[in-house]
Amino acid sequence: MTDSSTEHLVELRDGSKVLIRPIRADDKDALTRGLERLSPESRYRRFLRPVTSLNARELKYLTEIDYTNHFAWVAVNPDDPRDGWGVARYVRDPKDPEVAEAAVAVVDDHQHKGVGAVLLQFLTASAIANGINTFRGWVLGDNVEILRPLERIGAARTPDHGVLRIEVDLTGDFEGSPIQEALRAVARGEFLPEPRD
Repeated sequence: MTDSSTEHLVELRDGSKVLIRPIRADDKDALTRGLERLSPESRYRRFLRPVTSLNARELKYLTEIDYTNHFAWVAVNPDDPRDGWGVARYVRDPKDPEVAEAAVAVVDDHQHKGVGAVLLQFLTASAIANGINTFRGWVLGDNVEILRPLERIGAARTPDHGVLRIEVDLTGDFEGSPIQEALRAVARGEFLPEPRD
């Protein structure tokens, strides 16, 4: 089981490094700064509504988690851990404990480097370890950067009140695919080339 002190230094596609660790209660300020670094379009795509700030109750909910039913990994600058680059989280559906709503957000100046993919791999491994078999999320129909890769792994898409509800089976619909192999490597601890002491 992962706890809040687990940290891993991971190399991104461009050779740069990112520190991946579970979110902690003291990340409230970093989460606030990260939201400010998202463009209005990125915020809208993440929250499906205009969001300019998070209140104290929302920050508590997003950072004070149980690491089983609600789990979040953060990506931070390894040279300045207060400099957050992204977050991936799931929240288990209380009515269907094998399903969790999942979401990923990466600050604009670190998008297209693989930060989101790394976060999603860690999140998926944690979800599987905690008995979650399906990720569910909602995506705008024009968000092709998310929809194309989801389509390649066989994600189910259903129109839902003006957005698309996406469901990804974590148990093997993409058996043998590169994403499945990467997720298995994360689960085995082989994806983590440089654990940080």
